[in-house]
Amino acid sequence: MKKVVISVTNDLLTDRRVEKLCNYLIDKNFKITLIGRELPNSLSLKRNYKTIRMKLFFNHSFLFYAEYNIRLFFILLTTNFDLLVSNDLDTLPANFLAKIIKSKPIVYDSHEYFTGVPEIQKRPFVKWVWSTIEKNIFPKLTDIITVNKSIAKIYNKKYNKQILVVRNISNPTEKQKIPNDFPNKDVIILQGSGINIDRGAEEAVEAMQYIENAVLLIIGKGDVIEKLKTMRKDLKLTDKVIIKDQLPYIKMMAYTQHATIGLSLDKATSKNYLYSLPNKLFDYIHAKTPVLASNVVEVKKIIEYYKIGKIIKKHNPKHIAKEINSMLEKKGKWQDNLKIASYKLTWDKEVKKLDKIYLKF
Repeated sequence: MKKVVISVTNDLLTDRRVEKLCNYLIDKNFKITLIGRELPNSLSLKRNYKTIRMKLFFNHSFLFYAEYNIRLFFILLTTNFDLLVSNDLDTLPANFLAKIIKSKPIVYDSHEYFTGVPEIQKRPFVKWVWSTIEKNIFPKLTDIITVNKSIAKIYNKKYNKQILVVRNISNPTEKQKIPNDFPNKDVIILQGSGINIDRGAEEAVEAMQYIENAVLLIIGKGDVIEKLKTMRKDLKLTDKVIIKDQLPYIKMMAYTQHATIGLSLDKATSKNYLYSLPNKLFDYIHAKTPVLASNVVEVKKIIEYYKIGKIIKKHNPKHIAKEINSMLEKKGKWQDNLKIASYKLTWDKEVKKLDKIYLKF
């Protein structure tokens, strides 16, 4: 069995794409070691392969990335492997250096357009550092994967590289027991591990002032969660806006399957968000939950192609509320199309594309 070391800076429990990759590689007879980090609030993790969860002294800023890559590099130096898989630019320095020293192949899987993330757009030095790392390493890579055609097109234009597109599509989940938390009310859900600035969560909370007999359920974590809790209190919406910490995937999907509408409201304030294709879109599809989304390229393509929801014209709370109320009045309109989309858009179909890269090792 060939030994592969996969690294990611995320909490391993919540990174669904990496978990699906590991299961794919096990099916292809690879022996897996998965490296990530453990946060103070991380839940326990049980997998049928080896995992290493680093507890870091720093969890923010450049100190986090520096500590992570230094510690990852020394782990890789002392680990026997045949292949490295680097997920996103923030794991690439340690992986690429280990690749050079040990003369082993590397696969780079870019889950987003990293130098286009909003967190670094107003921090020119930080953006310069990451752009410099990318410019010095990316041209030397041969096996590159990303999550949608828009991001692949950017990388191809910048570096003249062929990029394999493998979307982060989920598989259908079995029907879960419906939670009885919100009897006789419609549930509008916003879920994700990155409920951050410019992802429309604040406007969704404000919109609930103009929506009756429904609750907004927010499940996940992110840098605006505390702000959302304050807004909920200040706007006197504690009975209409429910915020839950991140849940195990199956428990989260029980709520998603119960929801009447799923929200995906990323703003086009950065290239990363403009070309994003969030996991939750496919979770909504497999939960047969119609989607209200913002006008971002990849999400709009899927919603309009399969006719499974609506696109907002602007991030105005009253406009969002108007679109939500319109969708609540048309329950069931999108169900047939959601069934078709759920059948066609599955990880089992999408994952076959990975054979092009991994079967040659």
